[in-house]
Amino acid sequence: MTTDYQTAREALGARLRELRVEAGVEGKELAALLGWQPSKVSRLQTGKQSPTLADVTAWAEGVGRPEVAAELRGRVSGMEQKYRSWRRTLSAGHQARQEIAISETAATREIRALDVARVPGLLQTAEYARYVFKGAAEFRESPRDTEDAVRSRVRRQEALYEPGRRFRFLVWEAALYVQTCPPDVLAGQLDRLSSVIGLDTVELGVIPLAAPLRRAPSHSFWIYDRRLVIVETISTEMWLDDSDSIALYERAWEWLSESAAYDTRARHLIARATAALDLT
Repeated sequence: MTTDYQTAREALGARLRELRVEAGVEGKELAALLGWQPSKVSRLQTGKQSPTLADVTAWAEGVGRPEVAAELRGRVSGMEQKYRSWRRTLSAGHQARQEIAISETAATREIRALDVARVPGLLQTAEYARYVFKGAAEFRESPRDTEDAVRSRVRRQEALYEPGRRFRFLVWEAALYVQTCPPDVLAGQLDRLSSVIGLDTVELGVIPLAAPLRRAPSHSFWIYDRRLVIVETISTEMWLDDSDSIALYERAWEWLSESAAYDTRARHLIARATAALDLT
């Protein structure tokens, strides 16, 4: 499936190719001039590689159009603001990203979130979060600042108890069974989930595996008021603030919420997941 990020990258690639063709410079010639492999020129033109600010500046100079460098850098910066690679975001570890989450939460009155593979961060126990951060750091080969990240995540959860706020969570039932941590840690996490049901600032819905759906829950996302949607992929975190994207994710959330179980039914699904754990 083509993402908005890929579409933007392909559009930038087409612009780079246009500039090269207009200059009458062959791809191999430009590569030699810039000291690149010819394959890099090809990947940039076809949108198969994300250019850096230095790449597009060099390209503009290489085709004899240094005046378009600012335009190209603007395109790259716009992509980076909306589509942030985890490698860059986590270059200093997870704790810095958690501080950003604290700021975004503080600036928001209502958060709507869908998680399909794990418990949402705002509802995680410290032990469960510890395994989340350890696993993510190992997978992405980012700095391991696990304890600092856990402390920040727990501090963010203070917002759950602030009057006037609203937190509406949807969790795919399968997420209750994902064991990326020991069974006893998951059991404690499931108990925590049950305990937030009934909190006046929190609404928790569990989408049963057998529930009829108007749309499948394809990936996790967070909606901050009606101003921002954050979507996580394996390689990228997307920050979407245009009205069309926000409206689309709001519709997805509403459709999925229709199929969720709440209150007693949600507790039953959580208890069933707990019963399935091997705690011997």
